[in-house]
Amino acid sequence: MTESFRRSGEYENPQGPQGDAYQGAYPQQQHASSPVNPEWPPPPTHQPAVDGGQGGGYGEGTAVLPTVGPDAEHPAEHPAEHGTHSAPKKRPRGPIALLAAVAIVAAAVGGGTAYAFQELTGKNDVVSSSTTTSVVPSSKKGDVATIAAAVSPSVVEVNATLSNGTSTGSGVVITSDGEIITNNHVISGAQSVKVTTSDGKSYTAKVAGTDSSKDLALLKLQGASGLKPATLGNSDGVQVGDTVVAIGSPEGLTGTVTSGIVSALNRDVTVSTDEGQQQQQQGGGDGRWPFSFGGQQFNGDTGSSTTTYKAIQTDASLNPGNSGGALIDASGDIVGINSAMYSASSDSSSSSSDAGSVGLGFAIPINTVKSDLAKLRSGSTN
Repeated sequence: MTESFRRSGEYENPQGPQGDAYQGAYPQQQHASSPVNPEWPPPPTHQPAVDGGQGGGYGEGTAVLPTVGPDAEHPAEHPAEHGTHSAPKKRPRGPIALLAAVAIVAAAVGGGTAYAFQELTGKNDVVSSSTTTSVVPSSKKGDVATIAAAVSPSVVEVNATLSNGTSTGSGVVITSDGEIITNNHVISGAQSVKVTTSDGKSYTAKVAGTDSSKDLALLKLQGASGLKPATLGNSDGVQVGDTVVAIGSPEGLTGTVTSGIVSALNRDVTVSTDEGQQQQQQGGGDGRWPFSFGGQQFNGDTGSSTTTYKAIQTDASLNPGNSGGALIDASGDIVGINSAMYSASSDSSSSSSDAGSVGLGFAIPINTVKSDLAKLRSGSTN
């Protein structure tokens, strides 16, 4: 810290002519015995203005100390011209500009501090496209091969063992330590759940939370680390005609990639929320998930207990096992969780080979998923 010494006569009223007044106010010699206050401003670079008249407004021979800052515009260069009048004030620029600059820097530091706090506390583990660079380079936007290579490591296969059979679906990695989003109907009633990543590693998964009203479930892998989380996009920005890519495990074929467009938005898709009904359908062997929209039933009976949500409709090929997988936009961001598909075969006794995709698939918007994460993480099981 810069220290300033009090000068002899600095706050006194020196007598004598103008030159003596200058010497009285700012003598050349400093006295070590004078008290030191480090908060005092440094001495001005110019000598102070002095009342040049006899018996001026500040008293006879009183030195007028300069203002520290840009107002001190060489007040003593022409003392005779000022007479008994003080120098005209000029508009201050330095302090205002300095304060503005400090405010800008403070805002930048504040934002960086908040981001660092989130990183340290782990309160923002889910990767959002608004805070990251693009998953796919702009020159490769919409390129299916590039999207598949970038996002496939973030999509897993989910195998649930039920009391009366098995259920196979897909899931999306949302944190590096193994949080997985999938459909509730994939794991409902499961006695155990296994998850296989794109590199072939297998993990035991615990059901952390479920929300049957949105057909969503959150899994937590045991002993997982270093996984590649997907980037969750903004489904509100999706438009009809947008290019989309679907990745999942149809018929247990892990990492299958299909592509298409968004063919409609805000479809009212109705699915079953009854656990017994879900187990019955999943144990039937054809892997098709019953749902309805427009007042019509598809892929079987949804039962008496149902829920309806707004879905993104796509013609990207979806087949049994795609449920819980990723619907991805041209930038590589997840915009939906694939949840239902229309099958041309309505006979419940038909085999899964007869239940192929006819270009009508439905996905839960990712903004619905993001708004539900806190509830799922809290352990909700409704």
